[in-house]
Amino acid sequence: MAGLKSYIKRGAIFLAASLAVFCVLSVLIQTDVINAYYSQILMVICINIILALSTNLIINYTGQLTLGHSAFMAIGAYASAFIQMNTGMPFFLSLLCGSVVAAVFGFLIGLPTLRLKGDYLAITTLGFCQIVVVAIQNIDALGGAQGLAGIPPKTTFPWVFFSMVATIAILYNIVHANQGRAMISVREDEIAAEAMGIDTTRYKIMSFTTGAFFAGYAGGLYAFLMMFIDPNSFNFLKSIDFVIYVVLGGTGGFVGCIASTSILTLLPEVLRFLGGLRMVIYPLLLIVIMILRVKNIRVTSFLHKKSGAMKPKERGEDHAAA
Repeated sequence: MAGLKSYIKRGAIFLAASLAVFCVLSVLIQTDVINAYYSQILMVICINIILALSTNLIINYTGQLTLGHSAFMAIGAYASAFIQMNTGMPFFLSLLCGSVVAAVFGFLIGLPTLRLKGDYLAITTLGFCQIVVVAIQNIDALGGAQGLAGIPPKTTFPWVFFSMVATIAILYNIVHANQGRAMISVREDEIAAEAMGIDTTRYKIMSFTTGAFFAGYAGGLYAFLMMFIDPNSFNFLKSIDFVIYVVLGGTGGFVGCIASTSILTLLPEVLRFLGGLRMVIYPLLLIVIMILRVKNIRVTSFLHKKSGAMKPKERGEDHAAA
């Protein structure tokens, strides 16, 4: 009962904080304090957070290195846009259908490939990403290599913001439920998890399919925001961006993942005044941030070990004094 009350309290605080942030940002957008340009960047940040959290579920909670997550974003983007433009289906249903299509592909790809591990899985997902890009380039109905234009501008700030909030809430509940604990056990020691009766392949496919669903949903939001999508926008370099967001954000923490995604999405725009130099300064800043982050982790780990090592000695000294 106490756990349920604590859960409800955390949910209420999260919802209240989300509504407060939304109200503040909405007022700033409506009063043109945040102009149309920065409003679009804000929406891109929300979309990238959805993508980063879906990648985080696969990498940090099941320990599977995927380099093809942008393929599911592409599938969701093209499927949602194609359905909307050819059937006139309502916006949300188009997004949902595109997400389901991406999830189906995630499931079908996950079945044969998630028995692989480490580098082999990374190379396989990378290959899948390139296959999707090349396939789209050769489908005339999807615009081919020239891209798909004429997508209606359906994505608005309330849509992307509350989609991000819903994604955070859903994935948080997943990773803190029994399924999440099973995924973590797969990450920590797959052999031990199998020995305890956990179907490791099932949970890896579950995380892969769930991540693909949210990546497809984010892709749909992106398509209806930009009104034009190009196959090359979803190549493996886009997947590398998601991995960077996750790695910089820490080992599974939602707050760190959200913060790193926001900073790294905004940073290139902040550096835009430098012109071509920003393409040099941005990666240099990434290197510095990662070095500082690793040093911080090592210091924290060292202090933790030292404090843990001192406790038995301190207890022994206290016992001797007694």
